[in-house]
Amino acid sequence: MTDLQETVARAHRAHAGDAGGKNADYIPYLKNIDSTLAGLAVVTTQGEIAQAGDSSFRFAIESISKVCTLALALEDFGADVVQEKIGADPTGLPFNSVMALELHGDKPLSPLVNAGAIATASLIRATDKEDRWQRILGMQRSLTGADIALCDALNESEQTTNFHNRGIAWLLYSAGSAYCDPMEAVEVYTRQCSTLLSTVELATMGATIAAGGRNPITRKQVIKKEHCARILAEMTMEGMYDSSGDWAYTVGLPAKSGVGGGILTIVPGVMGIAAFSPPLDDVGNSVRGQRMAAAVAGALGYNLYQC
Repeated sequence: MTDLQETVARAHRAHAGDAGGKNADYIPYLKNIDSTLAGLAVVTTQGEIAQAGDSSFRFAIESISKVCTLALALEDFGADVVQEKIGADPTGLPFNSVMALELHGDKPLSPLVNAGAIATASLIRATDKEDRWQRILGMQRSLTGADIALCDALNESEQTTNFHNRGIAWLLYSAGSAYCDPMEAVEVYTRQCSTLLSTVELATMGATIAAGGRNPITRKQVIKKEHCARILAEMTMEGMYDSSGDWAYTVGLPAKSGVGGGILTIVPGVMGIAAFSPPLDDVGNSVRGQRMAAAVAGALGYNLYQC
């Protein structure tokens, strides 16, 4: 991939200044992030790194953290238990939907929507709240190969505005789908969304999953190879919120977005592609991030459904 850096640079030049979208305004911290920021990075399974723009700026991981906690739950319990207790189907409704719970007996369908992510956090093996948090944080660090840390300002901003998620947690508890104290689960889930990482670190996470669970930078086996296929399947079905089907149709790769402006796209066996820019579309996906990631995948000819 001798032209990898030029491919990344070209995609960044083409879309880093695109208009459209707006920062997430329901979380005060995110509302105030510079909306002109745009970063793009690729990390291959061999450890090659290509980057452009604001790729070293650390932004809020938000819902991309759900991938990390899912990986930990798979390590703790295996694929069958996770499928039984959390689910493996798209909801067809917004990521924070209460209606999706109501329609399915207050049980989650996917670990990549809020209800399922809260249930997943509650499922993690832990002796207490702090142990639960440290294990989840440890997985984020292992997947990225970086010293990921909680952003106190972001966490405070989220903890004081997470009333909707608290309601979801009580619905889960009423159906027996919360596996620890529901308010503990919400607090830990909110913390996991409140860490910061760079575009390069996010691409490293993708490369780790693409490499069968082996971090190509640290050379450590982080998760079992067999769990990576489950993670990629979940990302395909629900990773881009209500646009997951459209993303699969047009780009053809597993992906996960976060309202902090990050987009993680994975080419199994090959690389992680990460993009970041704060302005979001109506669904909650970065406008520029989608275009930059899609441009890289298209230029390199990667699409799982291409015959």
